[in-house]
Amino acid sequence: MGFSLHDTIIHAGTSTKMHYQNHLEAVYCIRGKGRIRDLTNNQEYELQTGTMYALSGNEQHELIADEEMQMVCVFNPPVVGTETHDENGAYPLLD
Repeated sequence: MGFSLHDTIIHAGTSTKMHYQNHLEAVYCIRGKGRIRDLTNNQEYELQTGTMYALSGNEQHELIADEEMQMVCVFNPPVVGTETHDENGAYPLLD
């Protein structure tokens, strides 16, 4: 179908740097509060229940969970399930 859909829990008090160089990502927060920091310009945006964001330019970013957050994430191209974040916070392209 050209995308993969993931239900992801982000634990309270964590901070994760990511840079999806090979994927576009859209995220919908269905529970919790936190922030996303765009590391290309150091701007920070609040996240809470009902917030959606899209990383359509492969932005390097940091996700900061003030509370536990439940996020629904969509990736294009699809993530196949065996990927792990590399040292840059990216997923490799896998078939």
